[in-house]
Amino acid sequence: MPKSWTAGIVLMMLIGGVWLVASRVREAGLPTWEAPQPGYRAPSFSLRTLEGETVSVADLRGRAVILNFWATWCPPCRAEMPAFQRLYARYRDRGLIVLGVNATSGDDLATVFAFRHQYGLTFPILLDEAGQVQQRYRVTALPTTFFIDPQGMIRDVVIGGPLSEAAIEARLSQLLPSGTR
Repeated sequence: MPKSWTAGIVLMMLIGGVWLVASRVREAGLPTWEAPQPGYRAPSFSLRTLEGETVSVADLRGRAVILNFWATWCPPCRAEMPAFQRLYARYRDRGLIVLGVNATSGDDLATVFAFRHQYGLTFPILLDEAGQVQQRYRVTALPTTFFIDPQGMIRDVVIGGPLSEAAIEARLSQLLPSGTR
């Protein structure tokens, strides 16, 4: 058998093996990579809170997560914060967590503290001081909100705002185990 035939057979077997593995992963419905878009795992990250604690998204598996990127100088961000707070208070006992990721690279800490106090926010405010998480999630506009299910999969992304309480609550039915009512 010529060497070119042997090389061709080996190449075909290698391609077939890769295809077989890839098709099994797709059949299981489990994306194996992270991507900031619906149907994929939410990219992992850890950030410091205003209180200095570290929150890791990977540690929140098993809980529904609303990940909201915002800044104090953003009018739509200001408009939607009360709705996030009300829904967090209403559904946190059912596993909901709201994470407000502040674009700290364009904000200052004193203003962020004052903002939290002004709006009575009790959910964790995370500080993206270098903008690395914004880059990882490919956030190009504020606010941007990711709705992540308890398995860590992104179910919806909303770019812009403000989101109304009803619009947020409608998306929660995809995240919370027995709906929102």
